[in-house]
Amino acid sequence: MSLPVIVVGLSHKTAPVDVRERFAADKEILPEILASLARRPELEEAMFLSTCNRVEVIALSKRGKPAEQATLLASGAIREVLRDHIGASSVEELSEWLYEISGDAAVRHVFRVASSLDSMVLGEPQILGQVKSAYDAAVASGALRSHLSRCLSHAFTVAKRIRTETQLGAGTVSISSVAVDLARRIFGDLSESTVLLVGAGEMAEAAAKSLGRGARAVRVCNRSFDRAAHLASTFGGTAAPLDQLETELVMSDVVVASTASVHYVVTRDLVRRVMKQRKGRTLFFIDIAVPRNVEPLVHELDNVYVFNVDDLEQEVLENMKARRQEVAAAEAIIDSEMREWSAWARGLDVAPTVIALRARTRGMLMTELERTLSGRLKHLGDADRAALLQMMESATNKLLHAPTTRLKAAAQSSESNDLVEALVDLFDLPAVLEGEDEPEIASEKRPARERTSVIVSRS
Repeated sequence: MSLPVIVVGLSHKTAPVDVRERFAADKEILPEILASLARRPELEEAMFLSTCNRVEVIALSKRGKPAEQATLLASGAIREVLRDHIGASSVEELSEWLYEISGDAAVRHVFRVASSLDSMVLGEPQILGQVKSAYDAAVASGALRSHLSRCLSHAFTVAKRIRTETQLGAGTVSISSVAVDLARRIFGDLSESTVLLVGAGEMAEAAAKSLGRGARAVRVCNRSFDRAAHLASTFGGTAAPLDQLETELVMSDVVVASTASVHYVVTRDLVRRVMKQRKGRTLFFIDIAVPRNVEPLVHELDNVYVFNVDDLEQEVLENMKARRQEVAAAEAIIDSEMREWSAWARGLDVAPTVIALRARTRGMLMTELERTLSGRLKHLGDADRAALLQMMESATNKLLHAPTTRLKAAAQSSESNDLVEALVDLFDLPAVLEGEDEPEIASEKRPARERTSVIVSRS
């Protein structure tokens, strides 16, 4: 049995940008979504990932029910949270775009996403940081705790291996660099063009690095002027606050927009005013933000062209040829890590039986030892009593070593279910597994110090 991981979401493969931006969540609304997921009784743990190319809920369904039923309930809960998030009238409205993956396939998907094997830009480095940020937010909210947290930690290890052992991330191909390549294709070497970066975050910084010093001038316009000035200083550019955007647009030829705003930063009315001042000179917008920064109607204005992240996909394909040769090596690493993960996850299936078996055996032996020490051997001193206790503990460990080892080994195959059922039947373990207190193991449930004092103290 695999760990009940489930992924429900949408990406650039299943939904256009105008749909993806409806599902996206910024830092302000993310805590509310995580709280909604954490409140759902169908889910044990959950994480919400929102990037320019995907929105996914990664969750662990509630155990204790048949796997198929648990997955169905978890899926319904996630879809209801997403419905409420985008203000849809019904869950059915979402079905056109959403995909769903569960079990080992879901874990593999998480590994591939973190490793940038499922990104629009194969091998791009930003996704790992975005997954880690989503992980940190989920942990901070209390929505991510145990087994799912371990799954994500394992995904980070996988991504690091792929980055280190393959050439999947070689070069500087990213959404930002592809946007710059598109600008160069349109304007040549950009030596006669002024490029404006609207936004000063990670994507804008990557675009600035891709631009180098090839453009005639690079300017940065951002809501936080200090941040704009800091980014501009790294490549000798000029900074301006966002309230001067209209002036900046008048001076620019290529605009790369990548702010975190949930509303349009560049509107049709704004650009119409700008174009009058530019006297018809062509203006290109490359909008790599989700939600989009540039109102789609801007593209309808004369001599104004708007490209968004979906429009960049063909450019991406041209830049991916070399990296695609590394996919096989990266997938082989994921295959190896999946075997390790699956072995650990299957071990969870037998762990309760191992614990129950040890509790049953130790409880019976300790009960008999206490009875003997209060009867025929009540004359023994403290040192002898302690020695008998140690002998009983050692005998328990040796007696159960072989069955425990074989049960854990069998967890890696289909034999584990048969062995678990046999042990439960032979040792009468169901009540222990259900958490019932039984007289036979009452002493096992006492703290270790109390148990020792009962045996060592004389009646």
